[in-house]
Amino acid sequence: MPVPVKVVDASALGALVFGEPRAQEVAKLLTGSSLAAPTLWRYEVGSVCLKKMRRYPGQRGALLAGLALAERMGIEEVEVAVPEVILLAERLRLTVYDAAYVWAARCLRAELVTLDARLRRATGAR
Repeated sequence: MPVPVKVVDASALGALVFGEPRAQEVAKLLTGSSLAAPTLWRYEVGSVCLKKMRRYPGQRGALLAGLALAERMGIEEVEVAVPEVILLAERLRLTVYDAAYVWAARCLRAELVTLDARLRRATGAR
């Protein structure tokens, strides 16, 4: 039986690898699935890591370890069609970054896992 693919966005992935309060919720949603995300996920999660390092300098080592964990999770990277993503962003009233996750999920016929309330409202994602 094939393993289901789920597209994970930076909000959910960040919560998981940086030990945020909703990490267990995300882990439960992702268990038993292979993961995919647009190629921009590394930059977005890296940006979250940097913001947290600046805010919590004493947690630098743990945050960098979380980032390294994300890199080892075997996330399939999806190259998005930027012109299509821009039109999708316009239609759904999202940023191009958020629309890239929606586009990837649609392209892969996969569930989108996000903690971003605005993105969930726009797409009905979990």
